[in-house]
Amino acid sequence: MNSEINFDKSPDGLIPAVIQDAQTGKVLMLGYMNREAYDKTAADNIVTFFSRSKQRLWTKGETSGNFLHVHEIRVDCDGDTLLIKANPDGPTCHTGADTCFNEVNRGKAYPGRALFLNHLQGIIHDRKVNPNETSYTASLFKMGVNKIAQKVGEEAVELVIEAKDDNDDLFRGEAADLLFHYLVLLEYKNIDLDEIVTVLESRHAK
Repeated sequence: MNSEINFDKSPDGLIPAVIQDAQTGKVLMLGYMNREAYDKTAADNIVTFFSRSKQRLWTKGETSGNFLHVHEIRVDCDGDTLLIKANPDGPTCHTGADTCFNEVNRGKAYPGRALFLNHLQGIIHDRKVNPNETSYTASLFKMGVNKIAQKVGEEAVELVIEAKDDNDDLFRGEAADLLFHYLVLLEYKNIDLDEIVTVLESRHAK
């Protein structure tokens, strides 16, 4: 995609990047990227801008923790503007507002179950690309697909066992464990949960 972008159209090598919530469609903010900022964004799947005031690369959320997890990057027809669809970790604006245009991003202000799963996907992805020694999720990625698949199997068996008992709290806990490890396995395979939903939708339509 990099070859489609013309950073040379601007004398300072900066092009605007519109950030849109991947789930709600709400415009969150506008920033600027040079080639280096774009390359880092594409590599890390975390939005990084070039700060015109600080004159350096600036990863959104590096101070607040409210990162923007990239879902999709699009280039406009002239090759000089980016549209980045992202899943925000929290409020986007430094004022605490949902967006930098002081709009309520209702999908995030009143999060639905599907939105939380997308948020969790973003966290799991971040643990894969930015591992740390204290993260259980990162340790799973380090052990590889065999261990992750094994955990999914173990959690599935534990869920079946709890299903035969009458303790609903334990059943919920095992169901949550299974879903979490399933999402980790999807991330390891570079498959988005939306792709699985698409398969289900196609089956339902038949």
